[in-house]
Amino acid sequence: MIGASIYIVPFEIQAAVPGLGNNILYAFLLASLPALLSAFAYAILSSSMPVTGGSYIYVSRALHPFLGFIASFSQWFGLSIVMGVIAYMVGPFISDVILNMGFEHLALLLKTGAARLILSLLLLWIFVFINIIGVKSYQFIVTLLVTITFILGFIVIYFALSNTQESYTKEASLKVGNDIPYLESTFSWNKIITASSVLFASFIGFDSIAQAGGEAKNPSKNLPIAIIFTFIIVSLFYLIFTYTIYRIVPWNFIQSEAITKDISAVSLLGYVISKQSAVIILFGTCITLLKDLPSMILSVSRFVYAWSKDNLFPRLFSNIHPIYNTPHFAILFSGLIASAGIFGCHFASDIFLGINIMVISMLFNFILICSAVIVFSRSSVASEDFKPILINRNTQKLIAYAGIASLSFFLFIITRNDLQSSQKEFYFHPTFVWLIVLTLAATIYRSYQKKSATTL
Repeated sequence: MIGASIYIVPFEIQAAVPGLGNNILYAFLLASLPALLSAFAYAILSSSMPVTGGSYIYVSRALHPFLGFIASFSQWFGLSIVMGVIAYMVGPFISDVILNMGFEHLALLLKTGAARLILSLLLLWIFVFINIIGVKSYQFIVTLLVTITFILGFIVIYFALSNTQESYTKEASLKVGNDIPYLESTFSWNKIITASSVLFASFIGFDSIAQAGGEAKNPSKNLPIAIIFTFIIVSLFYLIFTYTIYRIVPWNFIQSEAITKDISAVSLLGYVISKQSAVIILFGTCITLLKDLPSMILSVSRFVYAWSKDNLFPRLFSNIHPIYNTPHFAILFSGLIASAGIFGCHFASDIFLGINIMVISMLFNFILICSAVIVFSRSSVASEDFKPILINRNTQKLIAYAGIASLSFFLFIITRNDLQSSQKEFYFHPTFVWLIVLTLAATIYRSYQKKSATTL
């Protein structure tokens, strides 16, 4: 669940929401509230329906198969595109690591468009094949990357806490060639809410925990515990990480840097740390980015597998590899869509387009998940062998209704801001792209429903 966005989005957002200032922490806290309600909804449903397919299964069984398919299809598309975004973002960090190690010519080569494209595709497909090989290799790789992510994340926090704002502005002023003043930020609910709708994307990794529920050990007990425990730990990590950077770097300097170029926690700390330290932190950023890929590939491929099992996608995608026991065709297909995301980043040069498509998709999906919590006990979806956490129905419904209200508000904010933006071409508006994906999903669902009726 620790997303690569922690190194980038809390700082790039100063360009997306000018004037947000030091209110970034308030925005993070506000963004965490609907995400926490969604996490509880997932925990309730995962303990009752611990099966592969996660949110698709929950919504299709509790509400309606059509809603389950279109919501999970848009979520699958958004996550697949963001996989491409993440793979594409790794390139500059790897080249910066190489540059700080003294290999200037190789670093410059990797910064070229063609080399970055090839490197992104290579990294993506390495993790595609790791997913195909199976759970043991997957578990080892992910556990290793998560451990390194935490260690190097706390190294970043240590470097930030070892400096003061005065020492930072002095060093940075010398390197940029002019004084860096500190400006007080103005509290604005409008800017905080707008930023929260984007920062919401930082908290949605818990969805991946539920997608392979049928493959987990003792899923009825372990899945909900993993979802809630992970959410709490990672949220605290995000807040501490962001606070330590903003503690020493003036927000107005972050905003001016973000407007003119791509920035990250690493580039901001680069003004006050040595090259050797920069290599360590840049390496940590690369690990954090790469760590997202195997879990996201697992998540989206299980959607494809579940659709195929329900005869809403070609039967090929529910085939299991005879040696590795993984849905290899579903994994390969998801890898192809993620590759399209890489090409999209390469030609559009806009990472927030893919992120916003994912956020809109996830908000819509989470609204349906909370709705499923309200109705699932009145249906036959809940297994008699498993008991959901928070058994009290009034508590469950309170969480679900609060989740629906907060998620709907965020969905309204992000789509309103998108439609009011100055982008002219419709395909640069994530709302329009999402609606097109929903239309495609509805068309696929109707087509396979007709085919099933004809077969019967």
